[in-house]
Amino acid sequence: MKKKTGLYFGSFNPIHNGHLIIAEQILANSDLQEIWFVISPHNPLKERASLLDDHHRLALVKIAIDDNPSFRASDIEFTLPKPSYTIHTLLNLESKYPTHQFCLIMGSDNLTIINKWFNYDQILEHYNIYVYPRPGFDGGEFYNHRNISWVNAPLIEISSSYIRNSIAYGKSVRYLLQPKVYEYILEMHFYEK
Repeated sequence: MKKKTGLYFGSFNPIHNGHLIIAEQILANSDLQEIWFVISPHNPLKERASLLDDHHRLALVKIAIDDNPSFRASDIEFTLPKPSYTIHTLLNLESKYPTHQFCLIMGSDNLTIINKWFNYDQILEHYNIYVYPRPGFDGGEFYNHRNISWVNAPLIEISSSYIRNSIAYGKSVRYLLQPKVYEYILEMHFYEK
């Protein structure tokens, strides 16, 4: 029996309590056995200026999930050709970890536009996708797809950009981040002007 593993993709710039709450709730309210946080390298659609280097974002994720044996950090996309396409990451992981059944985790905002993804039909056909609600997005035409499972998770309105902007302007973000992540960001002076 393969281990059912959810892949939670993101730039995690930085990882915050919202990410951790969603991951925990998806694990608690689904048949997934573990969740891997897949840190994405620079997305060509996003501004590079405020993006921490890949190794720093990986370190922050590792710090944030260190005490949870059901969570794991993955840097798989750091070594794949750029831009990284989800289907290539899935195929690569399957060949490396044949004892795992990989599934995707995404917000309903991403499900609504999944038809813009490279080889999205292959993803929908061959992989289970666990979707958590995002305000204003109902999943569109893919709402009832046979490989889509809706997971009850709280609506979280914390964003990494809010955290970065707050730090840049000297405002406290202490309770938005896992304590060790908060300490590391302060120590390294990340996101400061």
